[in-house]
Amino acid sequence: MSQKNRLPNGGRIDRAVALNFTFNGVEYQGYQGDTLASALLANGVHFVARSWKYHRPRGIVTAGVEEPNAVVQLETGAYTVPNARATEIELYQGLVATSVNAKPSIEKDRLAINQKIARFIPAGFYYKTFMWPRKWWPKYEEAIRDAAGLGTAPQQRDADRYDKCFAHCDVLVVGGGPGGLAAAHAAALSGARVMLVDDQPELGGSLLSCRAEIDGKPALQWVRKIEDELRLRPDVKILSRSTAFGYQDHNLVTVTQRLSDHVPLSQRKGTRELLWKIRAKRVILATGAHERPIVFGNNDLPGVMLASAVSTYLHRYAVLPGRNAVVFTNNDDGYQCALDLKAAGAQVRVIDPREGESTGTLPTLARRGGIEVMRGAVVTAAHGKLRVASVEIAPYANGQTGARQRELPCDLLAMSGGWSPVLHLFAQSGGKAQWHADKACFVPGNSMQAEASVGACAGDFSLGHGLRCAVDAGVEAARATGYTVARPYPLRVRELAEAKMLPLWLVGGREMATRGPKQFVDFQNDVSAADIFLAAREGFESVEHVKRYTAMGFGTDQGKLGNINGMAILAQALGKTIAETGTTTFRPNYTPVSFGTFAGRELGEFLDPVRKTALHEWHVENGALFEDVGNWKRPWYYPKAGEDMRAALARESLAVRTSVGILDASTLGKIDIQGPDAAKLLNWVYTNPWSKLEVGKCRYGLMLDENGMIFDDGVTVRLAEQHYLMSTTTGGAARVLTWLERWLQTEWPDMRVRLASVTDHWATFAVAGPMSRKVLQKVCDDIDFANAAFPFMSYREGTVAGVAARVMRISFSGELAYEVNVPANVGRAVWQALIDAGAEFDITPYGTETMHVLRAEKGYIIVGQDTDGSMTPYDIGMGGLVAKSKDFLGKRSLSRSDTAKAGRKQLVGLLSDDASFVIPEGSQIVAGPFEGDTAPMLGHVTSSYFSPILKRSIAMAVVKGGLDRMGETVTVVFGNGKSGKQIAAKIASPMFYDSEGARQHVE
Repeated sequence: MSQKNRLPNGGRIDRAVALNFTFNGVEYQGYQGDTLASALLANGVHFVARSWKYHRPRGIVTAGVEEPNAVVQLETGAYTVPNARATEIELYQGLVATSVNAKPSIEKDRLAINQKIARFIPAGFYYKTFMWPRKWWPKYEEAIRDAAGLGTAPQQRDADRYDKCFAHCDVLVVGGGPGGLAAAHAAALSGARVMLVDDQPELGGSLLSCRAEIDGKPALQWVRKIEDELRLRPDVKILSRSTAFGYQDHNLVTVTQRLSDHVPLSQRKGTRELLWKIRAKRVILATGAHERPIVFGNNDLPGVMLASAVSTYLHRYAVLPGRNAVVFTNNDDGYQCALDLKAAGAQVRVIDPREGESTGTLPTLARRGGIEVMRGAVVTAAHGKLRVASVEIAPYANGQTGARQRELPCDLLAMSGGWSPVLHLFAQSGGKAQWHADKACFVPGNSMQAEASVGACAGDFSLGHGLRCAVDAGVEAARATGYTVARPYPLRVRELAEAKMLPLWLVGGREMATRGPKQFVDFQNDVSAADIFLAAREGFESVEHVKRYTAMGFGTDQGKLGNINGMAILAQALGKTIAETGTTTFRPNYTPVSFGTFAGRELGEFLDPVRKTALHEWHVENGALFEDVGNWKRPWYYPKAGEDMRAALARESLAVRTSVGILDASTLGKIDIQGPDAAKLLNWVYTNPWSKLEVGKCRYGLMLDENGMIFDDGVTVRLAEQHYLMSTTTGGAARVLTWLERWLQTEWPDMRVRLASVTDHWATFAVAGPMSRKVLQKVCDDIDFANAAFPFMSYREGTVAGVAARVMRISFSGELAYEVNVPANVGRAVWQALIDAGAEFDITPYGTETMHVLRAEKGYIIVGQDTDGSMTPYDIGMGGLVAKSKDFLGKRSLSRSDTAKAGRKQLVGLLSDDASFVIPEGSQIVAGPFEGDTAPMLGHVTSSYFSPILKRSIAMAVVKGGLDRMGETVTVVFGNGKSGKQIAAKIASPMFYDSEGARQHVE
């Protein structure tokens, strides 16, 4: 299943665990760690809902609890949950969700006709239209609610169980982001009883969605360190997947903890949700802030998203929501989204209403990065049918929108109108919000209980300053509860220069709101700017009255996204300031809570996508054990009765060295490359020359990234003058194809080359060993296998067992070997014919582990195992593959001072003093024996095996200056703490066996 918007790497998802799910009857696939929203976006699904009243197409706007549109009916029958937000639903195997408020489907919604008559059904129309005759009102009401409802209430008894729990603590911290972690850590150092509540699966908050640094290191390292220290303390309790939804008198905070909503229905056992009633001596609120949208025409189209949400999907879920993006922002934070999009490969422009050139850090970085920035301009409207396709922009100066319009094509519009601190719990505690004109948001006023707000929820949007204030709050809370405080060391955070934001609530004012396309304030309830102007015109001046007249702030999101914009527009309509207009009341619950959670017991009573080769069933029938390589099931080894792994590997390995073995290599990536410029492309992406490779010849190549680091490797064969077949690593096939397509589409569009993945089209068998030629000769009589006619690194076509085949003489074992490629649908028959032909030589099927032993004996690398993204060809002893006479991707980086400096880690062999001991892979290497806790590290072990042919253990490692240390003895350290061990090993050539290569060139 294609996830076309999924980035090839990155994110905090577990790509090893693929999850299938169904949305609106269509099957899709995501990964462990996805939300339903991120998985839909990864699959290119943007149109997910119909709006409440007008039934307009709607898409995912946010990445959190404030989502107004992506409201779904989750599961069916006894497990159904109405009005669940896709942005909060953790993906699990077999999840079923459907859109709400659309009949018979969102694509063919009958009530989409309401869009045609939208001008006749503004806010409050039903109060005026359906009053007569009065006795008919119940029928009117039923029809209206049916047309404008959301999800469907469950019809069956709830199958889950719910429980309640009571707790007391000294300090309760709500929010597991940077502020909450810093406050909790500071309080915990004193020995106070601390509880930390966070609604996400993992701690980190906003740091999960950005590349911030704390103390000069990635911020998430700091998060893990703080979390680990907190979890080791017996007086600290952390509640993840837990939402504090109510703050009552006397510091009573109610929390719902979701225990099993993230696992498949079939695996749910015990309690689904736990209701905590926590009484705390001190409460610290670190609930963050919600980004605001900007109100302009058709701002509700699918593909119009918050800028921070776009960054979240990029960083946290490795999802690129669009490839041609416009960022509309009135503040510097929006530029971070633009930078993130650019880094992910998207084309991006920034529209900023502020005039002049900004001196802020992020805008400066955007300009330096080549991002087009249009200052003094606004987006007046978005256009498109089921997804944004273009935007109109106009000049903006002195609060006025110009008449001149320009249209920009795009498939993503990211908007950032500033930030609104999450004041809900503060207000529930009795506190009053205050308007802060410079920050253009409401901030907490005086605390009415033993409470403090820190970080973004206090209007402090600076990471460094917010952390310092959070630490102070934690120290003060512990001191107030009677503990002696050990103040933690100060945290160092780089402060960004930031230009002042320009408050912009509504583009175009009253005239554009009433005459142009709909400008939405509350997306969920279809409240437009025109509705607010209408309410003011009809005499509604209290913000609470306007809320009820227009339905602004009703529904599941409770105005988290739109209420501040609505208040600002109302203030404009009334000729008042926002402070004079005021804000609506924040009441429990902060987010919807199921009835079952409140009721408790007072009622009465995962998955990887599997890719299999054409021979998978043969392997199963012949006792293979499998390992997962990428998404493929590859035979690991074939144990016989009474054999352990080491014995099986010895048997398989010695069979290849002394007679013949056969390996299913079908999973190797295969990219068909055709066109007049095919050789030119290969010259650019490989380090060695390719123009003069003869037809019928093969060549090994290294592929580098822009930094000069090894990206992938493989053998490519020239099938015809303009036709090549490139092989890649199993796990790198998709990555390499995407890489090639990226360069062809963005930098070399004039190249006449076409690429196609043909991995699944061919079954590939490696027949290796001294008897391999004789086996092939028995089933192939139209290819001359003599050494002169079929030399090493060449290719021939013929028939194998009567099937048209491509045969290459290449070797990953160092033995005389051939790779046979036949169409996958006849793969098993040809495989069986080879097995039968090799019977007299005791042909032995071998798996990936034996393959690794054989290649390690020869010193052949595995990209991603013996390289780690920081290795150049020179580091692994393959400088001979770097052409001096041509340019190629990454060549310039090879001459950088750091890349070319002495003392870099280099690939070497290791021979331990104890020949029978296999050094654990990943073990650290130091100069010599040592005592104590630490020693300077020289490198680490990348591959380690027992070699049956050499009758000793061998290892490959990367060691600083390793090529100049041949013959030196180093110490390998493995294990932890007191159980750690040290063993001496000699640095040697990584080519342990047949270093001259005589066996693969045998006559």
